[in-house]
Amino acid sequence: MEKRLFTSECVTPGHPDKVADAISDGILDACLAQDPGSRVACETMVTRDTVIICGEITTKAAVDYPAAAREAIRSIGYTRDDEGFCADTAEIICRVHTQSADIALGTNDEVGGAGDQGMMFGGACRETAEKMPLAAALSRALCNQLTAYMEENPELRPDGKTQVTVCYDQAGNVAGIDTVVVSVMHRNTYPMAALRADVRARVIAPVLARYGFSQEAVEHIYINPTGKFVIGGPNGDTGLTGRKIIVDTYGGYFPHGGGAFSGKDPTKVDRSAAYMARYLAKNLVAAGLADKVQVQLAYAIGVAEPVSLRVDSFGTGKLPDSDLERLLRSVSDLTPAGIIRKLNLRRPIYAATARNGHFGVADYPWEQEDLAPLLREKAK
Repeated sequence: MEKRLFTSECVTPGHPDKVADAISDGILDACLAQDPGSRVACETMVTRDTVIICGEITTKAAVDYPAAAREAIRSIGYTRDDEGFCADTAEIICRVHTQSADIALGTNDEVGGAGDQGMMFGGACRETAEKMPLAAALSRALCNQLTAYMEENPELRPDGKTQVTVCYDQAGNVAGIDTVVVSVMHRNTYPMAALRADVRARVIAPVLARYGFSQEAVEHIYINPTGKFVIGGPNGDTGLTGRKIIVDTYGGYFPHGGGAFSGKDPTKVDRSAAYMARYLAKNLVAAGLADKVQVQLAYAIGVAEPVSLRVDSFGTGKLPDSDLERLLRSVSDLTPAGIIRKLNLRRPIYAATARNGHFGVADYPWEQEDLAPLLREKAK
């Protein structure tokens, strides 16, 4: 039977774009820790021994932005001053100003409108226990395992990428793993044969086993396919906040809306409504009302209620999609304020998302399945 392939990728926290995300979310958390009402839209660029922090921040908090940036860089592992990017020696340039008064007119707590127009997507399916698509879940798990192994192996450095290609049969069921790719930054003294053997044994094998697969069943495995990867991180490539939005979501399996997440406080629906859409989709699947579902929300700036809610169950729904939409509306407050209250988002919880990913992590509030019993009951 002809196989169909789907591929997703992920990157480690030491990838330049994720370094930028970590700095932006570190600054956001620092603001929220002192002032839960902080309005933050922080953008970061990193390059060789340089960090540029820009954006709009309105807060009562007294935050040392350069110190927060250095702490984020240090937590990732860029602490050596001879590798072109280091927490202690990088030049930090700050160009931050307050939020636009025009935007604040429609998003203050009295009006409670959305911080911008836009559409957001959330998805869930039964391919994995975390109700994430298999390719996205595997590539993320490989990155997490690789990051943990970097901390044990002094020959490795923080930058890395993974990619997984999943094989499906014509009915759309998972039929196996076609390709696994892992690339990791390393010291020049690390023999490539040893690196490849170590990554196979310590990273790829345990992750595949956790998801019920073996290395022997994978048709192609590539580890540092070009060979040497010594120059990496911001020393090798410029990083920008929000450039890994497909990595941050579903690996392309479900759509992504128009805005990134990191560095944005929860009044920005780019972030909070995307989390809510995931919460709703996951709970529909957990309730047994669909095997695969996508939820779209859309907002107008300054308007509290969403301008649209759409559910697509891809033919797997136990009820018509229009009924699922009505069901979600009946149990959810989809205004920005309602989402913030439901998911308790005015807290310093965002640095973890830059490091571990935004979806599929069990202890995030938007990953809880507490709505499923109510959905099942009302669906009757």
